[in-house]
Amino acid sequence: MPFADELLGAPALAALTRALTAAAPENPFTALRRVELGDLPLRERSDLIRDALLADLPGGYDSFAATIRAAALGGWGIWPVTTAAATRALESGGDAAFVDVFALLAELTPRLSGEFAIRALLAHDLDRALPIVLDWAESPDEHVRRLASEGTRPFLPWAKRVPAILARPRATIPILTALYRDESEYVRRSVANHLNDLSRNHPELVVSTAAGWLAAPDENTERLVRHALRTLVKKGDPAALALLGFTTGATLDVVGPTLAAVEVPYGGALHFTAAVTNLTDESAVVAVDYVVHHRKADGRLTGKTFKLTTATLAPGERREISRSHSFREITTRRYHPGLHALELQLNGVAAGRTEFSLLKRPE
Repeated sequence: MPFADELLGAPALAALTRALTAAAPENPFTALRRVELGDLPLRERSDLIRDALLADLPGGYDSFAATIRAAALGGWGIWPVTTAAATRALESGGDAAFVDVFALLAELTPRLSGEFAIRALLAHDLDRALPIVLDWAESPDEHVRRLASEGTRPFLPWAKRVPAILARPRATIPILTALYRDESEYVRRSVANHLNDLSRNHPELVVSTAAGWLAAPDENTERLVRHALRTLVKKGDPAALALLGFTTGATLDVVGPTLAAVEVPYGGALHFTAAVTNLTDESAVVAVDYVVHHRKADGRLTGKTFKLTTATLAPGERREISRSHSFREITTRRYHPGLHALELQLNGVAAGRTEFSLLKRPE
């Protein structure tokens, strides 16, 4: 995954400035040209550019939207443009601006996404916003349909939380139900991630919703539901496991995980093997995951679960497993050298743990 300065760095800022200058050549865009991104995280970069845009386009919402619509915008510079548009619409306090900014987000979202900007609108008036978003589920543009699901996710990455959505978990279910059989994998993936977000605090709602979808499926529904219930499966939620056909209560023998080496170079990979044997007299359907307990800056270990495989084991059958887990640097996780741990998990139940050390980054 690219780092923040590659997503919303100097090139993206320069491209945004050029596009706006072409649309409004009389405007010097002084604040935008003075933006210094430094080593700010991604969302803070977007907020800084948003504030510069609002300073450079000080009129009302209508003139702001007209300039944005006239500009040939694209790429990650869209993010601060959309959040600035939402801010200006809310500042206006008018019904027309509130409605039009949704239309503007729908126009811009195919060029990147309006998912971050919509959060402020949802937080301001969820009851007015949701009917508009539900209409997006009927859009001929897959990007707009995805925005309906992605923008209303309870725990959208990089985005601010919307208290009203967290307090009313059923509020977005009609949107998801309208989209779960969408023809686009891009849209269906968002629906699954949205339902998975809801499973953090409302597992019963998620399982009942998924069960309803499975009662009226198409050829993609089972795959979508499996992805949507992945967190509940990792937690060993009995209702989710039963809905997906996993076997609970089976007696399984686990050997491992066995490490190829107990020291992992920084940026390298952890290689391990394991074996699972079904000791019961009936076949067992098992979700096999593994948990990496990462070392934090203060020395604590916190686990993150990764999918390994799903297996149907006949009575007495033994299944050999091997995997490599990368410690390559990524934007969303910071690695700290020192003691880590690895354990297997079968249908949400821990089954074996071993330790290893991540070495320091080379100087």
